[in-house]
Amino acid sequence: MLYEKYFKRIFDFIVSLCGLIVLSPIFTIVAILIKIEDGGSIFFKQTRVGQNGRLFKIYKFRTMIEKAEKIGPQVTKEDDPRITKIGRLLRKYKLDELPQLINVLKGEMSLVGPRPEVPKYTRFFEKDYKEILKVRPGITDYASLEYKEENKLLKGTDNPEKMYLEKILPKKIKYYKKYLNEMGLLTDLKLILKTLIRVLK
Repeated sequence: MLYEKYFKRIFDFIVSLCGLIVLSPIFTIVAILIKIEDGGSIFFKQTRVGQNGRLFKIYKFRTMIEKAEKIGPQVTKEDDPRITKIGRLLRKYKLDELPQLINVLKGEMSLVGPRPEVPKYTRFFEKDYKEILKVRPGITDYASLEYKEENKLLKGTDNPEKMYLEKILPKKIKYYKKYLNEMGLLTDLKLILKTLIRVLK
């Protein structure tokens, strides 16, 4: 597909570069707030599986205590005690996702595409991900819109990882495949617009 091979990458590069420039004041404010709260690192970097199985480091603003992934599950429920005060605010308005524009600029991600998972979880659905990872993972897609408040679904459960793998991820995979079947400029523009409207609401 010409759009996927050529135009999509050009579109991603231009929009992510402009986005990083325009949003730089917000990046600065968020960075200061994170530093003020506990003096820790500004960014959270985690290994994810990208296109054709290539591993990369995803960037997010840190919303949890330092080394949180070493003292708890890799999925987060709403009442997770590891989340910081500023982290709750960032998660509420999805501001923690903004640094992924860096991943898009680098060509590791796209603005729209299946959400990148950690290697541990892709191994549970290896056959499905072999198909899904033919394209670059993205910041938003059908699954992101449907599971905008995923952490609320996990709230109160004793085993959030088990629930994620058995109940949530299989449904996300269906949405990922839906995107693969409908991928195109109009689909991407529609999903970007819906995402912006959801965030603003």
